[in-house]
Amino acid sequence: MGNEIIKSIDLSNMAPAQIANFCGALNQNIKQLENKLNLSLSVKGDTLAINSRQNISGQSITTIERLLEMSKHNALSASEIDEVLHHSGWGDLEKFERYAIKLNKKYIKPKTKLQCDYLQNIAKKVINFSIGPAGTGKTYLAVAMAVQALENEEVSRLILTRPAVEAGEKLGFLPGDLSQKVDPYLRPVYDALYEMLGFDKVEKLILRHVIEVAPLAYMRGRTLNNAFVILDEAQNTTPAQMKMFLTRIGFGSRAVVTGDITQTDLPENRDSGLQHSLKILAKIDAIGIIHFSSKDVVRHPLVQNIVEAYNRFENNQ
Repeated sequence: MGNEIIKSIDLSNMAPAQIANFCGALNQNIKQLENKLNLSLSVKGDTLAINSRQNISGQSITTIERLLEMSKHNALSASEIDEVLHHSGWGDLEKFERYAIKLNKKYIKPKTKLQCDYLQNIAKKVINFSIGPAGTGKTYLAVAMAVQALENEEVSRLILTRPAVEAGEKLGFLPGDLSQKVDPYLRPVYDALYEMLGFDKVEKLILRHVIEVAPLAYMRGRTLNNAFVILDEAQNTTPAQMKMFLTRIGFGSRAVVTGDITQTDLPENRDSGLQHSLKILAKIDAIGIIHFSSKDVVRHPLVQNIVEAYNRFENNQ
């Protein structure tokens, strides 16, 4: 006990309800913070005591003070705590409002520094790559930027595509033509569009060909002008397919390429077009490249733990 470092925050100016909102039911918020910040918290009278066997950083104190301030009117949720923890260490949360995506139906804020860099790149550069594990917002944020560009009349259409590669399942057993076979694999893109625009509007825009969701094979031979184009699951392209896609980009267009190079479904003897293109295009200034990691996962905290566990296992093989 004598080796512990103890700091405190004065709570005398805070109402009991605010302190209760901070602590959460059965001290669940306290437990979450202790686990994430690797320290011990306890409310003793008008003082919040902070104990740790390691140095208590100013960043940790600032994070706790920010959460106390947020507790004035409402109880903190686990997701709000995670969001503040994601942002801690790289400035005030208010500064990152400028990176928020403002849509008619939704207001989307980045949750990590790399997500901010990603959105900034998309706004400034013609072609952007985002590489990383599931749950880092690669596709969701790209779709949000595409919808914003459409609503602001910066582009006249959205094109969302992916290679028709079988991810452990046989496309041939699914009914319909190639486009219909691939539709189920594009469900996350559809879900994001429905959330941001509404089901009826998305269906109308698809009928008017303002929004096009199609397999990558349908891009061959086309020049895509005044469009926002997203290539999802790009790790499953071949080098020839990737070159074909990138050379479709026309005037007034922007493209975002997303993928996870650890989740390639190509046959073992086939190179990934995503990895191939990153080696070739890395030094072109007009192309942005963001590498997300498990630390940028913004889904349930367990997803981050799963990604990290798989990485450790695969690195030890």
